[in-house]
Amino acid sequence: MSDVIAIVLMIGIIAYAVFGGADFGAGFWDLVAGGTDAGARPREVIDRSIGPVWEANHVWLIFSFVVLWTAFPEVYASITLTLFVPLTIAALGIVLRGSSFAFRKAVLRTRDRRRFGAVFATSSVLVPYCLGAVIGAIASGQVPPGGTAGDSFASWMNPVSILGGVLAVVVAAYLAAVNLICDARRLADDEMVEYFRRRAMGAAVVAGIALAVGVVVLREYAPYLFDGLTSRALPLMIASGICGVASLALIVRRDTRFSQWLSGAAVVAALVAYGVAQTPYLLPETVTVTEAAAPSGTLGALLVATAAAGLIVLPSLGLLYVLDRKNLLPEEG
Repeated sequence: MSDVIAIVLMIGIIAYAVFGGADFGAGFWDLVAGGTDAGARPREVIDRSIGPVWEANHVWLIFSFVVLWTAFPEVYASITLTLFVPLTIAALGIVLRGSSFAFRKAVLRTRDRRRFGAVFATSSVLVPYCLGAVIGAIASGQVPPGGTAGDSFASWMNPVSILGGVLAVVVAAYLAAVNLICDARRLADDEMVEYFRRRAMGAAVVAGIALAVGVVVLREYAPYLFDGLTSRALPLMIASGICGVASLALIVRRDTRFSQWLSGAAVVAALVAYGVAQTPYLLPETVTVTEAAAPSGTLGALLVATAAAGLIVLPSLGLLYVLDRKNLLPEEG
């Protein structure tokens, strides 16, 4: 049963990476869009794209934390005690990002809009970086077992954590650019389609460079993960690469019919590969999934609660996304 719960946890992380990642990536493009006049049109597309769904995406983060602390309490304690600094920064960033996004639309003065916009955009970069750094710290064995605290700063200021943070920001930017291309096309704004197409290609190049560097970093500082990625998880990594290249090829050809699906599939395959490569450990080479699991009664109750929540929440989220894609939601503000 513990393996089933671990799969459920992985599904929550993947969902947040795909949906929340595209959301944060849109904030990155807001940050680099330029001044008030030059960045006005890109920001309109960004606001239109994430406005109806940005709050819903954080459901997956909350779900993942609840599953982790309920099913694997000692591992949750070790992670939060060791990595409370990046987790706190991420939590504050989410709050500031959300409030700034809302207030930017409500204030009237240009100066205030700039300030709230700057907080929104900066937080959109800080949050994925910190969450990626947390994943890197876990993967590189910086989190000790037994619900104890590791080094509060060195644990997430190491090469693997930096790699994780950079990859999280770059991949989020790519996902967002692909989504924004499709949203601009739905709005019949050809200029913005081309604007975000160029940025998607740039993000893909940077992601490729980061992945190449990552091979060296993982081999040196996270050997267990590297060995897993190059053996049992290798087919998934190949599938991720094929989907990513295919998505980029469609964007280069100005064909957006399947680019969103392929870019999302690339991220999903890479995250599943990470999970497979780390198997059977939650904390590499120290704590397995079975060793960390709560009593079977707790796991059973968690599975029942998760199934009930899925029956309630998933149809609602699906309806929200469908209505948004069909432009049937009222404009905010």
